[in-house]
Amino acid sequence: MLACAQIYRRFSTSQSVLDRMRVAIIGQSTFAGEVYKQLVKDGHKVVGVFTIPDQGAREDPLATMAAADGVKVFKFKSWRKKGVALPEVLEQYQSIDPELNVMPFCSQFIPMEVINHPKNKSICYHPSILPRHRGASSINWTLMCGDKKGGFSIFWADDGLDTGPILLQREVDVDPNDTVDTLYNRFMYPEGIKAMAEAVRLVSDGKAPCLPQPTEGATYDPMLNKKDLCKINWDQPAENLHNFIRGLDSSPGAWTVMDGQEVKLFGSKMFSGVVGESREVEIESIAKPGLIHKDGLLLTGTDGKKVNVSRISVDGKMMNAAKYGSASEASEAVELNDEEKTVAEALRETWKAILNIDVADDTDFFKAGAGSMDVVRLVEETKEKAGVTLENEDVYMATTFQEFIQVMVIVRRGGDTKPKFEYNAFKMHVNNMDLAFPTQLFIDGQFVDATSGKFLHSINPATEELICDVHSAGKEDVDKAVAAAKKAFYQGPWGTMNARDRATLIFKLADLMDQHKEELATIETIDSGAVYTLALKTHVGMSVDTWRYFAGWCDKIHGHTIPINNARPNHNLTITKKEPIGVCGLVTPWNYPLMMLSWKMAACLAAGNTVVIKPAQVSPLTALKFAELSAHAGIPPGVINVLPGTGSVCGQAIADHPDVRKLGFTGSTEIGKVIMKSCAMSNLKKASLELGGKSPFIIFSDCDLDKAVRMGMSSVFFNKGENCIAAGRLFVEEAIHDEFVRRIIEECKKMVIGDPLNRGTAHGPQNHKAHFDKLLEYIDIGVKEGATLVYGGKKVDRPGFFLHPTVFTNVDDHMFIAKEESFGPIMVISKFANGEVEEVVARANDTEYGLASGVMTKDLSKALLVSEKLDAGTCFVNTYNKTDVAAPFGGFKQSGFGKDLGEDALREYLKTKTITFEY
Repeated sequence: MLACAQIYRRFSTSQSVLDRMRVAIIGQSTFAGEVYKQLVKDGHKVVGVFTIPDQGAREDPLATMAAADGVKVFKFKSWRKKGVALPEVLEQYQSIDPELNVMPFCSQFIPMEVINHPKNKSICYHPSILPRHRGASSINWTLMCGDKKGGFSIFWADDGLDTGPILLQREVDVDPNDTVDTLYNRFMYPEGIKAMAEAVRLVSDGKAPCLPQPTEGATYDPMLNKKDLCKINWDQPAENLHNFIRGLDSSPGAWTVMDGQEVKLFGSKMFSGVVGESREVEIESIAKPGLIHKDGLLLTGTDGKKVNVSRISVDGKMMNAAKYGSASEASEAVELNDEEKTVAEALRETWKAILNIDVADDTDFFKAGAGSMDVVRLVEETKEKAGVTLENEDVYMATTFQEFIQVMVIVRRGGDTKPKFEYNAFKMHVNNMDLAFPTQLFIDGQFVDATSGKFLHSINPATEELICDVHSAGKEDVDKAVAAAKKAFYQGPWGTMNARDRATLIFKLADLMDQHKEELATIETIDSGAVYTLALKTHVGMSVDTWRYFAGWCDKIHGHTIPINNARPNHNLTITKKEPIGVCGLVTPWNYPLMMLSWKMAACLAAGNTVVIKPAQVSPLTALKFAELSAHAGIPPGVINVLPGTGSVCGQAIADHPDVRKLGFTGSTEIGKVIMKSCAMSNLKKASLELGGKSPFIIFSDCDLDKAVRMGMSSVFFNKGENCIAAGRLFVEEAIHDEFVRRIIEECKKMVIGDPLNRGTAHGPQNHKAHFDKLLEYIDIGVKEGATLVYGGKKVDRPGFFLHPTVFTNVDDHMFIAKEESFGPIMVISKFANGEVEEVVARANDTEYGLASGVMTKDLSKALLVSEKLDAGTCFVNTYNKTDVAAPFGGFKQSGFGKDLGEDALREYLKTKTITFEY
């Protein structure tokens, strides 16, 4: 081969851009065809195409594309015999007189007489970072050897040993679960086409590098065309087994002997979860038997770690590994309508074009000669002709034309080809609708029984009757859920998913919640006592808004570039990255069961984390229905895990778990302190706490009194007082105090108390009996301390935990009810002297809580001054309870720290990494 300098001198850089070079393309496959199209587009004249002979009636795509343009096509079975070039082949090749040979995906040995014939010689594409993995199966060996970096080289062709000088190389990170297909589709194929065009341009311009390959680090790996090379050696660690299987995924396939027959294994991933129900299968030469379980076939390496295989091929038939050995239920064929029949025939033509044979219903795609790139083409043309997006795996699992059309039609009708998600539903008819919801734990994408065998009793607070029993999670269940969440984050698709793909799934979940809002609101009503209309608008409505808001944030989370001092004479660049924390634990309260779940979890998932959540033990049902909807939305298994249970057992286990890296909690200050201590003692996990409140609401005499009464009522009695930001104490200026109280009592008398499912009801039952009893005790203390009970204060005369709206006046600052939160429909009114602005602000701030506050005044200066001085995380001016998904929410002092909602909430579930470069 001539030196590169000689090559450059032979070629004139003044040649016309529109007719740069006469190029011969020697190669095969769709990849070579796409390179051909790009070179033609760049203005080069392709004078001939050399490819492999037809396989049956199937022509190589390169030949088809070139022939359609009138380019000469040559199909040589061999270029040489016993190492000597065939004269007739040489003669035909030399007749086209190319200036450069371009060899994309060339699988044949090309004689040196051909390689050196053009004045610019020959350039060849090779799918590895040469000199490592020389040989025809290089991309397989990249994966089988567990390389962290992969890529391709374009080199000056030699005599077939892949040792020629390098023209250019491109590198890519290899993901732990990459296969030949994924690596080829995302990088080798698209970037390889562009790089081949760039290489030809460099040759054309006389600027192509010619860098000798080093010998250090060089490997030559055998072509994987011998069966023995593809047999699995079980005497090695699990990661090595995984790399071997994924390196042979799709073709030719790693094989072993299972139950006495040869089986090929596909879809390998490392496994770190907890094995549920399983059955053993005998595998030749493995120390421990294989286990068939719900997710596939588990295999154990010599280090005790496990690999999971999702698909196997038995007698040439691909199947879900989880179904091996079980009697497959015969599914009734879907009958096609006229439009679907037309689409099916269009896709039959696609099959014909790919396979170059007549396609019958029983034609098998792969037995007819299709390869992995043909799968990509079929999936793309199905999207174009049928408007259906299939996955590659759908083609591998439905290999005959008839099976493929059935899958296409099912997906086109909005169905799912994956196993149907089923669970043992609790069913009831209420609110003029049929309800069905889970009562088990939700772990790793499935509803399962609690290992402890213990249950929680879900009571309807409006009737005091049992709704159902719910499984109660214990420490062992928490361990399983955390393991599933950890696997989903580090090994599953969630941790490597594109941010926009993550957003798509979260938007879909929000849409499903919106579609099921009446069911969710009804469940919320019977389980927590929320008035149905409020549950529909706020409990569910704001939950949906929250998910949609944070879905929009998924692809907008980014870091910064920071100027730092340079280390002269070098330069420095510092960047920051925002990264998800990992497995997050959430513990949520009973007053807004679905909304509190959404406020925390939406930000957590948008940031890229996975979740284990314990909903309140007295109202877990909407959380479980939400889990069901998340599965239907396609959220991958393990990303969301829902564990009803007690705080002392389940909640404590989450707080103590060493693999939980962040804990978000909403609840009482007392429990918040326990949670914070557990976070510190376990693994110093990050925590955000939204705790108790005694929110002051200052009403000045210059306010709009009508509005002040409305806001006063709402500030206390909204959601029957079970509201973390409820005004725990109203300070009313002396000049309007008596009139304000009179109007409040009038409004209380108008409130409709009753069945929360009744659309006219304004005030429903308290959440549960223990809380109801505490409210009665709270009222009793207020009376005993000398406060004036001017309205309510007793149970409504009907079944259920109904409490009359209660109003206290003449409340002094030292009293228990002036200092402690009731978390119920109890209005505590204190008077302040006319004009005493600073004094009332000091009284309002004289509390250890700082969650929310409010001011009513027409004086803008006063409003600004008071809102600035009030020591609380939220301050409402001339309104109250006006929260929004875009506005951060959280308290000061013993009301906790950290924020829900808004951009600030994302920071609670992210960590900042600083990276400094020197160049």
